Amino acid sequence: MEGMAKTLQRTAAFRALWRAFAAGTRGGPSLSRRLGALPRMIRACLRGEYDGGARLAGMALAALYVVSPVDLVPEGLLLVVGLVDDVAVAGWLAGAVLSETERFLRWEARRRAVLPG
Repeated sequence: MEGMAKTLQRTAAFRALWRAFAAGTRGGPSLSRRLGALPRMIRACLRGEYDGGARLAGMALAALYVVSPVDLVPEGLLLVVGLVDDVAVAGWLAGAVLSETERFLRWEARRRAVLPG
């Protein structure tokens, strides 16, 4: 029973994440462009070129929380309330990814516009 509840929880969380992605991309960079920017953003952070390391760490922790079998508010004890925490984290994650990838793409564009030397 606990495994089924966790599967439903993940499904609800990922649906919320997808809805947030779809809603947030209207009028901005496309979803594929944003997702394509993620590896470049991670590399730029690891090299120390881009200042989004703390935000990336927060997003990674949020993603781990959503997919993790360990839960702060277990569904078995609190039913629907147990699902709300994952949906809230997934919603925050979607918004964070949208805003950070947009910020990174602007940073990349400014960086290309500056001539070296």
